[in-house]
Amino acid sequence: MDLTPRPARPAHRRGLRLTALASGAVLLSLTAGALPAQAVPVAPARPAAVESTAGQGLDHKALRESLDAIRQAGMYGTYSAVRDGSAQWRGAAGVADLATGRPVRPRSEHRVGSITKTFTAVAVLQEVAAGRIELDAPIGRYLPDLVPGEHGRTITVRMLLNHTSGLGDHVLGAFPGLLEDPGKALDARRFHRFAPEELVRLGLEAPAAAPRGTYAYSNTNYVLAGLLLREVTGQQPERYITRNVIRKAGLRHTYFPRTPFLTGRHAKMYESMYGLIEPARDYSVYDMSWCGPAGSLVSTVDDLNSFYRQLLSGRLLRPAELAAMKTTVPTYEAPAGEEVAMRYGLGLYTLKMPDGRWYWGHDGGVFGAGTWALSTEDGRRQVAIGYNLMKYQRFDEQGNLQSHPIDEAMLRHVTLALGGSEAGARARSSAPAHAMPQPFAAPDSLRRPGAVPSQRQG
Repeated sequence: MDLTPRPARPAHRRGLRLTALASGAVLLSLTAGALPAQAVPVAPARPAAVESTAGQGLDHKALRESLDAIRQAGMYGTYSAVRDGSAQWRGAAGVADLATGRPVRPRSEHRVGSITKTFTAVAVLQEVAAGRIELDAPIGRYLPDLVPGEHGRTITVRMLLNHTSGLGDHVLGAFPGLLEDPGKALDARRFHRFAPEELVRLGLEAPAAAPRGTYAYSNTNYVLAGLLLREVTGQQPERYITRNVIRKAGLRHTYFPRTPFLTGRHAKMYESMYGLIEPARDYSVYDMSWCGPAGSLVSTVDDLNSFYRQLLSGRLLRPAELAAMKTTVPTYEAPAGEEVAMRYGLGLYTLKMPDGRWYWGHDGGVFGAGTWALSTEDGRRQVAIGYNLMKYQRFDEQGNLQSHPIDEAMLRHVTLALGGSEAGARARSSAPAHAMPQPFAAPDSLRRPGAVPSQRQG
């Protein structure tokens, strides 16, 4: 697939922005930057809603103020759940609906995007434990007609789960015209039903961003993982994951939606596409078959904390499979003398935060909604945060993605939630550019697999 942007249109700097979009900035540098001239306007003021369970280790005032700072920086609505042992804190700030001013709530349901990949990986590893799947077997053993030839012989199940398969991403192919007119492209597919086999075909046709064996993020990997589950279990992957992962974890507000509509209490989900959709448009109603087991799950921040705590404490997988899940590859090539600050396992990554400590989790981005969940390795200290405005950043004249005050505020809240000090939360210089997960720049649906940001960004 040719990802070269079309010639610039008359709209001011449109071609430049699309060039940057097509190049797929993945992670946002924490280098200080001025507020972009076209920053998204701040949502109407709403006091933060807070729920908490008393306990040591949680600074309720700091958490409440740092969450509200995200709203003040320009986010429409955001909600967060924090755990430290048995102590819990929940908060929400901003609005769920710009038209009515309805406030967001801490227990809102939310599309969590690529956090779905952790659930799918757990399901595959359960089948590994049962002896029906081998991690290092070629995918062609299980799906010979769908992945034939050299791909089928050399891509292993493990490569799908840790994004080292070398396969391209199907998403740009699934949304024709996305780089030229994203609003039109997204509207055209709002109620379109994709077959997973169609997505795989698009992924096989898409250009690979990195050689096989090197990390390069691709949603197609997890569509194939879902089809692998269907092949060995005889069940649709969403049904299998619901029965064997979601129910096993006792999650009451986590599910795969059956229609484009969310029926529980939820916020509208606004997509800006770096200012190319202006004003930002609501995409909370959407057929999520374009990502399926790679990113269609709905959950709450409370459920996500519960899920990752159970996963990391060994309640969902046997020790051997959990160890395999936590065996990681670098997500980028670090400059000489520097440490890689983000490593990807099997549907799970480990990330070095500004406080110098490592955390496990995942992030997710769909059109209009972002989510980030991190935990200490023992699952004791956790944070999960959701928000309802995506790709609010802007590009500069050179096509570099600019830092936005929302990014700074969100990083500060997450750092404080994980037990970092106020000073540590503000110490941006200690956080490498690669350490920020992709919701702060581009969702996984638009990033070029394997793209590595330069230190010039931000």
